Amino acid sequence: MGEPPGYRPSAWVHLLHQLPRADFQLRPVPSGFAPQEQEYQQALLLVAALAGLGLGLSLILIAAYLIRVCCCQPPEPPGAKSPPPGGGCVTWSCIAALLVGCAGIGIGFYGNSETSDGVAQLSSALVHANHTLTAIDHLVLEMVERLEEAVATELTTLEEVLTQRTELVAATRGTRRQVEAVAQQLQGLAFWQGVPLSPLQVAEDVSFVEEYRWLAYVLLLFLELLVCLFTLLGLAKQSKWLVIVMTVMSLVVLVLSWGSLGLEAATAVGLSDFCSSPDTYVLNLTQEETGLGSDILNYYFFCNQAVSNPFQQRLTLSQRALANIHSQLQGLEREAVPQFPSAQKPLLLLEEKLNVTEGNFHQLVALLHCRSLHKDYGAALRGLCEDALEGLLFLLLFSLLSAGALATALCSLPRAWALFPPRNPSALYSGSHLSEPLLHVPLEPALPPRSFPGGQRRPH
Repeated sequence: MGEPPGYRPSAWVHLLHQLPRADFQLRPVPSGFAPQEQEYQQALLLVAALAGLGLGLSLILIAAYLIRVCCCQPPEPPGAKSPPPGGGCVTWSCIAALLVGCAGIGIGFYGNSETSDGVAQLSSALVHANHTLTAIDHLVLEMVERLEEAVATELTTLEEVLTQRTELVAATRGTRRQVEAVAQQLQGLAFWQGVPLSPLQVAEDVSFVEEYRWLAYVLLLFLELLVCLFTLLGLAKQSKWLVIVMTVMSLVVLVLSWGSLGLEAATAVGLSDFCSSPDTYVLNLTQEETGLGSDILNYYFFCNQAVSNPFQQRLTLSQRALANIHSQLQGLEREAVPQFPSAQKPLLLLEEKLNVTEGNFHQLVALLHCRSLHKDYGAALRGLCEDALEGLLFLLLFSLLSAGALATALCSLPRAWALFPPRNPSALYSGSHLSEPLLHVPLEPALPPRSFPGGQRRPH
């Protein structure tokens, strides 16, 4: 079985494809790509549910840690003014976790870009394949219409001009039958005509979904970036209210990170199953959606010497018929034009249409070859199974780093803001009756005594 040009399943595809799968009853599920089967759907949902389990465990651990810190910490002795031990370690661990989260955001931007590039390559391959299929149908329709027009006009006129010569009329009618046979043979080459599946529509749907996916990840990345930056700002400024708000936002982003992690894990596992052996699934799905014969689909999907061209017989018969028509028209021109000068014009028009038809026929032969569509198939697989899957794995790494960094920050932030010095300086003095912040108003310097004219005593 042939493989698309330039595509080989990567090591990541093999690794993810070898992971065990199970349904909701924990029964083993084969790793073959079968999205229509309920057991396989349950296996992917179970992979996504592992992220929900991780979210629950992280929330439980965060809550247990904070309860232990708040409730099991020994009370401070009265009048103690030194900060509790470990305060600097808590702050720096929080800062380190946020910096790791910022590094994960950079990885997320790269992964989002790679995924978008892979999907764009998939869409471009589908658009190019649609262009090839549309060009085949258009060429066939144009050639058939030109030949039918030649039968209805020039050949009919030629028969009327040559009515006095029975053998020339018979030759003209033989040419008519061959032109009609060629038109009938050519109509069978438009194999995509009337097929309900449109690669262009598939490309538009894929691009539409990818646009919103890319935008959703950009918003998530910017949200986490803002949370990390404002949290670092709150720690630097020792702003308790800003740190509290960012703690709540960190909890929200933590939930979103675990949710994206589950979605990415399930998508990566399913995509690896597809990419490990894509030909069989794509072949069966295309045959089901289009109703085309297996000989045509095998020719374009595999494109090797073991699969013959299903259009070769029609192409050979059409090429021979066009050559015979061309030689017959030349014979009619030698025999009929000297006796019937009015036959020259329809013969010249026939030869002109025949030459255009032969040029279109050679172009059609090139388009019908499996090379172009098979190349598009390989480009689509490379975009989906290499770039898109690689970007998806980077997004998976981003979600892991984000979840770990935010969980660490949520454990550290409440202890960090508890170490902030109070904004009211009067709180530093026990039992003070002052309740407003101290305002340091500078006192005006005492003015020197003014001297009045004549106010000084003259010496006697």
